[in-house]
Amino acid sequence: MGQGQQEKVATSLAGAVSEEISASLAPVDAELERRYPGDPGTRQPVHTVYVPGDVFAADTLRSWGDQALALLDEHAPDAASLAAVLGLSDELAEPVHARVRAKLEREPIEDLRVDFEDGYGPRPDAEEDEAAARAARLIAEAYENGTAAPYMGIRMKCMEAPVRDRGIRTLDIFLSGLMEAGGLPDGLVLTLPKVTYPEQVTAMVRLLEEFEKARGLEPGRIGFEIQIETSQSILATDGTATVARMIQAAEGRATGLHYGTFDYSACLGVSAAYQASDHPAADHAKAIMQVAAAGTGVRVSDGSTNVLPVGPTAKVHDAWRLHYGLTRRALARAYYQGWDMHPGHIPTRYAAVFAFYREGFEQAAARLARYANRAGGDVMDEPATAKALSGYLLRGLDCGALDIAEVARLTGLTRVDLEGFAAPRRGDLTVSAQ
Repeated sequence: MGQGQQEKVATSLAGAVSEEISASLAPVDAELERRYPGDPGTRQPVHTVYVPGDVFAADTLRSWGDQALALLDEHAPDAASLAAVLGLSDELAEPVHARVRAKLEREPIEDLRVDFEDGYGPRPDAEEDEAAARAARLIAEAYENGTAAPYMGIRMKCMEAPVRDRGIRTLDIFLSGLMEAGGLPDGLVLTLPKVTYPEQVTAMVRLLEEFEKARGLEPGRIGFEIQIETSQSILATDGTATVARMIQAAEGRATGLHYGTFDYSACLGVSAAYQASDHPAADHAKAIMQVAAAGTGVRVSDGSTNVLPVGPTAKVHDAWRLHYGLTRRALARAYYQGWDMHPGHIPTRYAAVFAFYREGFEQAAARLARYANRAGGDVMDEPATAKALSGYLLRGLDCGALDIAEVARLTGLTRVDLEGFAAPRRGDLTVSAQ
């Protein structure tokens, strides 16, 4: 064929065939959009800290940060000592240590949950009423004066019969208190624990609908996390994945699935000495959660360790190494959030997160830059990989592991560009940077 001569194109199907197929798949298209809207593109905190309702105070955030700094100063006062404990490379030691200190000073907790469940326990009604009202007042004041964590809220008691009414009343008092103080903050997060049946999720939806109606709020304004702590929440009696049905039952209100390390392990009969987030039973549960949540906009959070970094330096270092290793393991498995139970866990939470993003930063930036510029390289990346690369960089930016200036320098991309790659339109994974 001569140069400039057009290739002859032949077809056999009538145009009506494509139209008929599209019409037949229209319900499926709508179902995909409804059930799998994709990640919301908002910041996901790297951890959740639980503080009992009777302990939570106006200075809790700063107190945790100060305690974490004191532990760091006592047990790893400089970059070299922290690197020796955690096995950080010489290249990572200084930037990680410096960023951990800066984070503890600036934003020690990213997500705080005032706990009215296991961490609080059964109390006289008047006492819990007062604690719930106080939590609402303190959280409202924190958002008002700029001292709040990015995300704050409560964990109520579950929907099981013995504590159901108490949990509903606590939630009502808390949300009503926020409304009386000026409205619901953007960072509000609620946690529904010990969910076993999808019908319990439906009940939570109905409860929030009624509150929204009573207070004149936009329908769907209030979302909630579902805590996965029972075997029945993973596998139903008919062999189906209950957690997938729970996401559907939430009717778009579910924001997260949080794994409960100790309740779930105990439910399966795992002995106390082996109840940990890296147990095979935990891996199985979280894998099911991850697949069920994929594409739905619901995020998965790992659980916690109950080994606390307290006591002499050697014991603190052992606990730090354990927590650091569990956090790095979770990050590699795409569990970007976990629970922290003690101020001493925060230094290693941030050390693990910062090391994870900084050690892969240059390679990820180079690959994304090549993809954006359609340049060659030793790896042939596809649009889905560009989505993962940009998501990795955005998470690093959100938590403070990376700075926008260094990301822009190595990629030539703005944050808007990164967001475009990270959240392409359905069926359009070839979005290019502008």
